[in-house]
Amino acid sequence: MAGEKQVRAARENVKRAQRAARRKRTIAHLPEQTRHDLVREAQKGRRRDGDPGHALEDRARAQLYELAKQQNIRGRSKMGKSQLIAAIRASR
Repeated sequence: MAGEKQVRAARENVKRAQRAARRKRTIAHLPEQTRHDLVREAQKGRRRDGDPGHALEDRARAQLYELAKQQNIRGRSKMGKSQLIAAIRASR
C-alpha cells in the first residue's frame, strides 16, 4: 500500500499533467476564428489537388521555401509563410 507522502506526490503529478494539457495549444484549443481560417486554407489546397495556386498566398510553405531556395534568399529556413512571401516579392 502506498504511503501518505506517495499519494500526495501522485496527486500533484496528476494535477501538474492536467495543467500542462490545458496549456497546450492544440488545434482544439485555438480560437474558433483561427480554426475556421485553417480549415479554409486546407480546403483551398484540396480543391487544387495540392497543386500550387497562382498567388503566393495559395502555396504551401514548403513550395514557398523551394521558390526562395531557387532565388537564393538568405535566412529562408527560419522564415514563416508570410515572411517567405514578403522576401520572394522583395527579390523580384
